[in-house]
Amino acid sequence: MVTWKTKCSTCCLLAYRSDHNETRKLNCSERMTWKYSPDSDPALRIYPVSLGDEGNYSCEIVSSAGNFLLFSSLTVIVPPAVTLTCDKSGVVFCQASAGKPAADISWIPASNHSTEEEVYHPNGTVTRVSYIGWVNSALPTVTCLVTHPAINQTLSLDLS
Repeated sequence: MVTWKTKCSTCCLLAYRSDHNETRKLNCSERMTWKYSPDSDPALRIYPVSLGDEGNYSCEIVSSAGNFLLFSSLTVIVPPAVTLTCDKSGVVFCQASAGKPAADISWIPASNHSTEEEVYHPNGTVTRVSYIGWVNSALPTVTCLVTHPAINQTLSLDLS
């Protein structure tokens, strides 16, 4: 017998009993299924994954060889949407919106005068904005580098 559970009393329970060739699903989303056939590979498949799926999971296997318990933690990574804009006063804004975790933002050429702000959203994502004044710069182009576990993105803006 194989049983997958999430760590709460009213959450998903996905079970397979080989001696009866029987599967059960209780409080599980349709996105949660067996990766393959539970008798050959009892891996859990969550597709597409969402932020609400983040958390702790346990898998219990009971067989003639003994009882086995595996704990797994799922962390969902969300790539941010990246924009680079300039306002009329010459302030350049690089924004990495709704990422999880928050993205890192840097500038080329490097600037010690950038300012960063963060907005934490209720769903666990973060928007980070970095901005610099580009007035009186001898360089016509500014480049924003956004680093994140899901993406690395470079945006350039010609201000000439």
